[in-house]
Amino acid sequence: MTHSMSVWLVLLAALVGANLPFLNDRWFAVIPRKRPKTLGMRVGELVVCYLLVGALGLALEQSAGQIYPQGWEFYATTAALFLTLAFPGFVYRYLYHRRG
Repeated sequence: MTHSMSVWLVLLAALVGANLPFLNDRWFAVIPRKRPKTLGMRVGELVVCYLLVGALGLALEQSAGQIYPQGWEFYATTAALFLTLAFPGFVYRYLYHRRG
């Protein structure tokens, strides 16, 4: 896999993972729930998705060669990017008012 394909794969996984908690009421879109998820549950699922996407990125970086050491700035930036990618799902769930 080329480096550019790895980057696009991680970005696509981040986009899907960031919006997944807001688009359905199942745990990770697989496990059904009897009651709707609360905002706290969705944020917890968002953190788990962030860690899974980070693990995917780390695995792809490892397969391409040596892993570059990262500081706290990298994780703060990627967390902010992940939250930015989650904005459409949040808007759909909490701010978009359906008629009828």
